[in-house]
Amino acid sequence: MKPLEVLFEQRGLPAFNLPHLLADTYGGPIGFERPTLFANFVASVDGVVALEVPEESGALISEHDEADQFIMALLRAAADAVLIGAGTFRKAQGGFWYPESVFPKGAASFAELRAALRLRPQPLLVVVTASGNIDTSQPALRDCLVITTSEGEARLRGALPNETELAVLGSGPIDCHKLVECLHARGLLAILTEGGPTLVGELLNENLINELFLTLSPHLFGRRSDDGRKSLISGVDLGGRGLTLSSVRRRESYLYLRYRLNEPRP
Repeated sequence: MKPLEVLFEQRGLPAFNLPHLLADTYGGPIGFERPTLFANFVASVDGVVALEVPEESGALISEHDEADQFIMALLRAAADAVLIGAGTFRKAQGGFWYPESVFPKGAASFAELRAALRLRPQPLLVVVTASGNIDTSQPALRDCLVITTSEGEARLRGALPNETELAVLGSGPIDCHKLVECLHARGLLAILTEGGPTLVGELLNENLINELFLTLSPHLFGRRSDDGRKSLISGVDLGGRGLTLSSVRRRESYLYLRYRLNEPRP
């Protein structure tokens, strides 16, 4: 893959000492302060991030763009954990949330980066499900933390693989602050969330996401009121929450944006 073209990079961003392949492909360094929670999405020009289809939407919206897959893999490689909602988990039948799962040619470099950062060999998958309605036969659950409610526990207890850790955060809706505290208590301080829009909306509504990585895919999908398509944020009113642009990269007609979340308005 040709290196990404760097159009803008804010000075003073945290920077890891990346392996040469990763630094050359990304067009420079990348890094994060700890603790941090950062989100990664791909969206069409008209803002669609999720389609009402059985398969995972991101690859369809990006048309399997190689650079989008590389950035997804790079972010996973730098994370302690990958946090997803149950809807996202259901769409990735048989999938793993490992860096090399989406960018196999970088496997050795991703492993080198994780070793240098003193991270576990793979990021821990964290699945959030209030109801417990997930397919417990999925292989990704063998290296996974499932966070649920007491209602979800009744469905999941005894059905999960022996290797799966189950955390129960009380009854009713899952409290996002307790969710993040649960991860921090396990030493998971650099957390990547890949959605979906409902989970990310709840995290943003509670001012818990620090950064957003957004691939802008040069496609238009449109939307009807009943077609199940979703935009980046679903289910909350964020009142015009501000963002600060940290970097812009380009490959052909795709843009790869990095934003820092501003403090919410009073």
